[in-house]
Amino acid sequence: MNVYTTDKIRNVVILGHGGAGKTSLVESMAYLSGITSRLGNVTEGNTISDFDKEEIKRKFSISTSMVPVIWGDTKVNILDAPGYFDFVGEAEEAAAAADAAVIVVNGKSGVEVGTQKAWELCDKYKLPRIVYVSNMDFDNASYRQVVEDLTELYGKKIAPIHLPIRENEKFVGYVNIVKMKARRYVDKDKKVECEIPDYSREYLDRYRENLVEAVAETSEELMDRYFNGEEFSEAEIRAALHANVGDCSIVPVTMGASLALQGIQILLDDIVSYFPSPEFRKIAGVNRKSKEVFQADYDFSKAKSCFVFKTIVDPFIGKYSMIKVASGVIKSDDTLYNVNKDTEDRVSKLYVFEGSKPIEVKELHAGDLGAIGKLNASTGDSLSTKATPVEYGAMDVSIPYTYKRYKAKNKGEEDKIAQALAKMAQEDLTMKPMNDGENRQSLIYGMGDQHLDIIVSKLLTRYKVEVELTKPKVAFRETIRKSSDVDSKYKKQSGGHGQYGHVKMRFSPLGDLEKTYEFDQEVVGGAVPKNYFPAVEKGIQDSCQKGPLAGYPVVGVKAVLYDGSYHPVDSSEMAFKTAASQAFKKGFMEASPVLLEPIASLKVTVPDKFTGDVMGDLNKRRGRVLGMNPDHKGNTIVEADIPMSELYGYSTQLRSMTGGSGTYAYEFARYEQAPSDVQDREIEARANNEDE
Repeated sequence: MNVYTTDKIRNVVILGHGGAGKTSLVESMAYLSGITSRLGNVTEGNTISDFDKEEIKRKFSISTSMVPVIWGDTKVNILDAPGYFDFVGEAEEAAAAADAAVIVVNGKSGVEVGTQKAWELCDKYKLPRIVYVSNMDFDNASYRQVVEDLTELYGKKIAPIHLPIRENEKFVGYVNIVKMKARRYVDKDKKVECEIPDYSREYLDRYRENLVEAVAETSEELMDRYFNGEEFSEAEIRAALHANVGDCSIVPVTMGASLALQGIQILLDDIVSYFPSPEFRKIAGVNRKSKEVFQADYDFSKAKSCFVFKTIVDPFIGKYSMIKVASGVIKSDDTLYNVNKDTEDRVSKLYVFEGSKPIEVKELHAGDLGAIGKLNASTGDSLSTKATPVEYGAMDVSIPYTYKRYKAKNKGEEDKIAQALAKMAQEDLTMKPMNDGENRQSLIYGMGDQHLDIIVSKLLTRYKVEVELTKPKVAFRETIRKSSDVDSKYKKQSGGHGQYGHVKMRFSPLGDLEKTYEFDQEVVGGAVPKNYFPAVEKGIQDSCQKGPLAGYPVVGVKAVLYDGSYHPVDSSEMAFKTAASQAFKKGFMEASPVLLEPIASLKVTVPDKFTGDVMGDLNKRRGRVLGMNPDHKGNTIVEADIPMSELYGYSTQLRSMTGGSGTYAYEFARYEQAPSDVQDREIEARANNEDE
């Protein structure tokens, strides 16, 4: 592949709701630019960007894939990002590496939750955007409805630049609103000029007015001319679009039918014309040596630096670090310094990816996207020269809150599973395997149930290991509410030396649930010799690890040794430790024991219209709503305290209640006494486990 300079590069992420037609759009771009000789299809599982076995099986994108489309003398690095919410981390990585976005809206389904999430992601990264309305060849596709809904949501910056021509419910052509000329399709993507149909005039005038108004809004001079009734020339409109699409003050709307290749050439032309090359974008890091800001700004003349925006770990093709060059020119044979890991790596080969296929290149200029194989780097790492060690900001990826317990189906595969999960976690920052030693369980965190199912499926297909997911145990605690006084004697005679330990102890609530226990002694007259005090404390310490009530760790207990007796020959540390353990079990059960459950501080962000449903559901889950605050974007942030055990399955429930628009986050807050029915259930479960 040729080398492209910064001004001839466009980095474009394709975003939108799941099933909007993003992969089909990328496929038709690849076909028109000559990368593929045959137009693939998502249904048949032969597209260039959905190449993973799971994607082919499920017929939707799971990972972001890169396709460099050569259009004229420009390289358009297309990043095809997944639309389903469980894979939002992939879309976030792609948006961090892109300089602009195409938001795909299904003409049949209209503006969906995923459309709005894509818009918010573009706002976060200040990405210029074009809205592409797909599936215009479907009978009930409505471009007009999409434009109306977008205008209602985002105001006058929405500027339709094309209008469809439909005859007998069929998509047959379009009107270019900038040129005020019509084209009719003949034989798929071929087109001829035609008259603007009379029935299109009403909407054409309205959309032209929308476009002219959007252009006028961008400067005072144009606004004055607009109010004076002056017409803008085609060149003026194009110049305004070029300038104002780049600063996000105008969002053009266009359309097409991807599988029929209609509207794709126009979209690619618009991407090259209206989207900025990286040289017009800003990026800054910190020079770790001088502690000064390094304004890289995709300038090829500055010291070379880049950052890893995605990692691919495949058992067959190996590990690749996907990079975006922030400054300078990176060449094969360069030595790059990893600022985050303080290591140096020699770049043996540089690649660009065409879907799953790595293609070798000699160099990558500032602003370009590529890949380096076998690099000791993680997603988010900064690479530069050792002379100018530049570190870029950490990547901001969504935190996973859905988790399940996993177990190996076949004994002895635990290590293989742990290694496979570690490799997958390098690829997917929204997946976190964790070991919960306290409850003796292994957990996988993900963005939702579907995400976790796909992780299990990948473990089987890629790494040939099987796991099963189950509901995780909740980390309850045990404590006491009253005081008790117990006498415990451990005596064993078996020929020769016997065992003798005798303690009298008081147990009471400590009043501090942060501490496990506090041990004190008030022994007088040497009833229990001092050298046995540590053994008594060890007995208490060991007993606190697994409480007598339901086998959960004990917190907040004060134990006082005040009397006892010993035998000059038979007493031993072991005997006093055992006597103390017995005393603890008896004293604990006599001091009104209770189970404590973990409480989380929960924040749920939902559109205002769903607030009532969310609050009703939180009440059912024993949640206590503490407050509601508007975020001034049409959403309410509901703050509540909720038992951790009630958060199981919450992600799925929240999505179904809010059509996918609700999000939540939580963190552990404290322990509280569990209601009696919850305690009874846990104690019974413990008893059943013991029986088994």
